[in-house]
Amino acid sequence: MKIALHRGARTTPAVRAKIAASDEPVRVLARRFGVTEVTIRKWRGRSDFQIWCLTT
Repeated sequence: MKIALHRGARTTPAVRAKIAASDEPVRVLARRFGVTEVTIRKWRGRSDFQIWCLTT
């Protein structure tokens, strides 16, 4: 399956899954994945991260 991300997308479904499964501090994950702490909190709060991607 090919995934189409928009130009501004900084995460992939695989990264989102890692974020959701991680117990590491928000700051550590934000630095690791090159996103903001707000982004980490957003994806941690979602359990349906797979439906947030477009597939082609």
